[in-house]
Order: sequence, then structure tokens, then C-alpha cells
Amino acid sequence: MNKFIEVFMLSLVPTFEGRYAIVYGIGRGYPVAETLIIASLGVLLLSLALPLLLPLIDWVMLNLDDTPLGKFAELYLRYVQRVRRKAHPYVERWGVPGLTVFVAIPLPGTGVWTGALAAYIFGMEKRRTMTALLIGGMLSILITLIPSLGALKIF
Repeated sequence: MNKFIEVFMLSLVPTFEGRYAIVYGIGRGYPVAETLIIASLGVLLLSLALPLLLPLIDWVMLNLDDTPLGKFAELYLRYVQRVRRKAHPYVERWGVPGLTVFVAIPLPGTGVWTGALAAYIFGMEKRRTMTALLIGGMLSILITLIPSLGALKIF
């Protein structure tokens, strides 16, 4: 598989996203500039698409309840509750800047996917959500890039 397609696909995976795709690419010895661009494209795509797709995803999950995939819908609803609890202090109090910080924190349970879901849950306007997701996602990449480059020099 082409190394840049690999990084791009990883940058779209929930919780992994661009922040860990960049670490993966650098760890595999891929060129830093190209890896950064590809991981950033993944963040851009997620930031623009998720606010538009989440209402559809939500509708599908809510309609899976009485089907054989009901357990999957139950997992989704538990995830939504966890996101609501985790993101509430950031989004409710601080709005777009709070969402940006929440997305930028490179820890499991934060990121573009979770931030998009939090914005959807709290009814944030899509255009502002997209901006916060993009800025937060790019900050997250930078936060993980800097130590990755330092580790590269050590080894």
C-alpha cells in the first residue's frame, strides 16, 4: 500500500486521526513534510464532513434499535453519553474556543470525531464547528509532531 494512502486512511480513523497518523508516518521513516500534509488533509476532510454527516449517522443509529444491529446502536448511544459528559465543561462554557481546545488535546476520547459529536449534541452552528474542528485538529497534529521530531533526532 502506498505509504501516503496509509497515513491518510489512519488520519480518518476515530481517536487516531491526524495527530497519531503523523507519529505513525514519522516512526515509519516517511518524509516529514509529506506526512504532515497528508495527515492535515485527513483533518481537513473530517472537519468539513463530520458536521454534515453526523445528523445522518445519528438517525441511522437511532433506527437500528429494533434490528439485529441494536447492540451496535446501544454502543453508539453509550458513546454519545460519554462524549456529552466529557465535552460539556469545554463546549457549554467556552463555546467554539472550548471545542477547539477539546479537539486539540491529544488524548484518547478527544479529537475531531469526538469534538464533532459534542458540537452536534450541544447544537453548535455547523460553520463554527468546522472552524473549531479544523483549528483544533491542526493544533493536535502540531502538539504530537514536535515530540515526534525530537524522538526522531534521539534515534
